[in-house]
Formats: sequence, C-alpha cells, structure tokens
Amino acid sequence: MPTGKKTNDFASLLAEYTAILPQEGDLIKGNVISIDNGAIRLDIDGIATGVVRGPELFSESAQFNNFKIGDVAEATVVDTENELGEIELSFRIAGKRIVWEKMHKLVEDGVTVATKVIAANKGGLMMKIDALVGFMPVSQLSPENYPRVQGGDKNKILEKLKDLIGKELQVKVLDALPDDEKLILSEKAVWEDEQKAVLDSYSVGNEIEGEVSALTSFGAFMRFGEGLEGLIHISEIAWQRIDHPKDVLKIGDRVKAQIIDLNKSKIYLSMKRLVNDPWKVVKDKYKVNQEVEGEIHKIEAFGLMIKLDNEIHGLAHISELSNKQLSEEEIKSEFSIGTKKTFVIVNIEPAEHRLGLRLKGVEPKSKKSSIKKSAKKVAPKKVEEKKEEVKTEEKEASKE
Repeated sequence: MPTGKKTNDFASLLAEYTAILPQEGDLIKGNVISIDNGAIRLDIDGIATGVVRGPELFSESAQFNNFKIGDVAEATVVDTENELGEIELSFRIAGKRIVWEKMHKLVEDGVTVATKVIAANKGGLMMKIDALVGFMPVSQLSPENYPRVQGGDKNKILEKLKDLIGKELQVKVLDALPDDEKLILSEKAVWEDEQKAVLDSYSVGNEIEGEVSALTSFGAFMRFGEGLEGLIHISEIAWQRIDHPKDVLKIGDRVKAQIIDLNKSKIYLSMKRLVNDPWKVVKDKYKVNQEVEGEIHKIEAFGLMIKLDNEIHGLAHISELSNKQLSEEEIKSEFSIGTKKTFVIVNIEPAEHRLGLRLKGVEPKSKKSSIKKSAKKVAPKKVEEKKEEVKTEEKEASKE
C-alpha cells in the first residue's frame, strides 16, 4: 500500500507539472541563461529550459538579435520536448506576431516613425520598418517628394521615385494587415499634421506671398510660410481665359495670392481676386457695334478666341466669321493664331465675362436670317405661278 501511495503521488505531481508546461503555439517569456554555439537558452519560470537556435533566432529585428544574459525574452513554443528534453522555441514566429502587434499600436496611436526607402516601383516605395517591409503608394508622399510629371509618364515617375532610395522619411502606419502581409505607410499623413498646426495662424481671406513650385494642366502650386503649399486653380489665376498656367506663370515666380478655402490640410488660393475684375468696367472701354482690332488667341471648332487687350478676351462664333457656313477645317485654313483682324462687337455680358464679336465685313445674323425668310416666302408664289403656266399651256393645247 505505501508503494502504491507514492506512485499515486508521483503521478499526481507529474500531471500537475505537465499541466503547467507551455504547449505548442504558446507565446512564453523567459530569462536568458546562456548564449553560445548559435543558440539562446531561456529559463521558463524555473520549471523548464527552452532553446532557440538556427533560423528561429529571427535576426531581422533588433529586438531579437541583441540579447544579453539576464534579459527577458518572448518566444513561441514549436515543440514541447526536443532530443535533450528542452522546449524548442522560436523567436521568428513570436517576433512576427510581436511586430504586427506593434504595427497595430502605431495605427491606433498615430505615431510618427522614421523609415528608410529600400526599393521603388511605378506604384510607390518599399520601406523597411522594424522586421517588416511596408509599402507607400505614390499618393501618400508629401508634396516635397511627390513626383509631379507632365502627362503622368509612369517611366519618369519611376525615375523620380528611385531618387528616394536610401533616404529616411518620417511616416505613419495607415493599415496593418498581417493576414494579407500588407503594411501601408504614409508620409503625407505626417505632412498634413504638421500643416494643420501651422495653418492655425491663417484664415480665409488672408493675403500671402510665395513662390510658384509646380505647374499642372489644372493649376499652379505655390509654396509659402513655413513649408505650406496651396493650389491656385487655373480659373483663379487670371480673369481672362487661359489654356495652361504656363501661359502666365513659370516655376520660381514670386506671386501674391489670397486664401479662399482651407479644407483640412488642403489650401486653395486665388491670384485674380487680388486685382479688380476688368469685366466690371468693360462697358466703359468697349461698346456694342464698336469696331476693334483683336488678335486671334485660339482656334476652336465653334469659333475664334480673340484677345482685345491683356485683360479682355472675346469670342467670334463660327457663324460670325463668314457669310457662308464654314467647317472646322475651313476655319483652321483661313485663320491662324497671332493674326490681327478687325471685328465688330455684337454683345457684351459683364456678369458672364462674355463679349461677342463679328468679323468686319460679315453680314449680321439678323440680316442673314431675314434674307432666308424672304426666300421662303417667295418660293410658294413661284410654285403657284408655275401651276398657272401649266394650266394655260394645257388650254392652248386643247384648242388646237
């Protein structure tokens, strides 16, 4: 009986011991007790020894490659017992889990971190953050590093992105998706936060001065203040119609503008609102039926854009360019940009910024239409006359 009791006690103790031992897949903590021969051994709560060796050492992260004896380390159990009776552990599995948890924390806290660009493709940049490689889409670059390329040529964009390889950028983690192995970064988010803080000193209506930093088909970008940049839409550059900002601006120009909208970190500016609208006094300068000399500024399918002066442009509609109906091809062959011709002003609409012109020598629309109407009235009469002639001829033939 005594022997049986001892056996039961031992079995009970063994069961208790086994119950408290870590199981495969568990994340455990232990104190580093030795570092030698490419292996790190941990004391796990004084009940077992765990070993991390070979590829499981996870040297990609600084957190796992600078251990000293006495340090506390986290590892994942991959085998509850190896050939030496030790628990086989992995820093690699634990490390990946810990790093992704860290990324989730960065997303939640919105913390800014420094990362280095390691590669580039046409869509954006690859960046090393801890033991992971994150991706930053082109759209998430700050204005300073955004590759503004005329026409959006992807090859030229790639060339500009490659210039950033090796550079350290301040970024935020936007998304951390471990299941998809996706880590999305943003430099723009950091820039927006900085801009919000600086923008507190500005308000709509403020007049500012800065430098033209970029030109695009839809407008001009202007840098001002402490690293701020705003957009002057093409419609806000000048009161007259322009085809492209480069027609009146060039990169590096010092200009003045007014803040017309502050939308979060986006700043919208206007140059034209700092000067008087010339259309408000256009009737003091030009009158209906007045003959004026104008320069052909642009040729469109619907007519000619005419520059009367540096501020006022008018439209000579296709119907006002000839007494006959012109085709688009005929307009292009008969008129050329830069040529000066004499026109007659047919209408002025200041509120709509419109001024209509007719080429000198061309009959007014009203006269053309009256001629057409009179022609329509005469036609039926001629038909009736023809009918009477036929009847007379028939009578004469019957007499014979």
